[in-house]
Amino acid sequence: MQKMLKEIIKVAQKAGDKILEIYQSDDFDVQIKGDDSPLTKADIAAHHVIVDFLEAEYPEIPCLSEESAAIDFSVRQQWQQSFVIDPLDGTKEFIARNGEFTVNIALQKAGKPILGVIYVPVSGVTYYAAEGVGAFKQEKAQAAHPIKVRGLEQKQGRPHFTVVASRRHGLDKVETLCQNFASYDLTSRGSSLKMCMVAEGSADFYPRLALTSEWDTAAAQAIVEQAGGQIVKLDFSPMQYNQKDSLLNPFFLVLGDPDFDWQSELIVPELD
Repeated sequence: MQKMLKEIIKVAQKAGDKILEIYQSDDFDVQIKGDDSPLTKADIAAHHVIVDFLEAEYPEIPCLSEESAAIDFSVRQQWQQSFVIDPLDGTKEFIARNGEFTVNIALQKAGKPILGVIYVPVSGVTYYAAEGVGAFKQEKAQAAHPIKVRGLEQKQGRPHFTVVASRRHGLDKVETLCQNFASYDLTSRGSSLKMCMVAEGSADFYPRLALTSEWDTAAAQAIVEQAGGQIVKLDFSPMQYNQKDSLLNPFFLVLGDPDFDWQSELIVPELD
């Protein structure tokens, strides 16, 4: 697992370098996919860097990438494990030039993410984790250090929540959900960085009340879980991968402090 992790970190960083070349050239050549999401040369270039490497080095493990051709569930359900890849998570942030985009690579086995790497090309930060290894953050040119979720801060005898939300999706629903909390502050980030904030202990809670796909969350889930947190559906059941026909995720919650009774204290309203 450690050997695979090192190799996947390197290929994620290589893909990030390819993304940066295009990012700095302003040659985005934006196209619109069938689901109305944007696609750039950087998405495709990063996809090829990652998938070409993984198919050569791990031919026995199939790859599921956002930029792959659609793979029917009748085929996918035969997979015991697979790589789950978002070559450029946060394409809208890439186009907006705010730096909040990432390269995400995960390995799932029997529906559970057991390895995850998230690389932030603009800052050079890498988050990574694997079962039996732990969760880590590496700043550019510095040694990696372990990360873990934090305990909730207390303000005036009550727990205070730092909530992180999407820049672009479902903010009104998040604000409704936050009415559960007597004391909280709300910030926003793009891409999988929101989940990394919970994993590293700079945020406590990330409710995702808008659609995502499995490649958006698999790597981050491995990191959050190895850091001591959870990613669960709104009914608090586990998020799983490659277990159904659709690759869309249900709405979900990213939870920090493992000693807080989230399920008892958090009332999730009816959400349309």
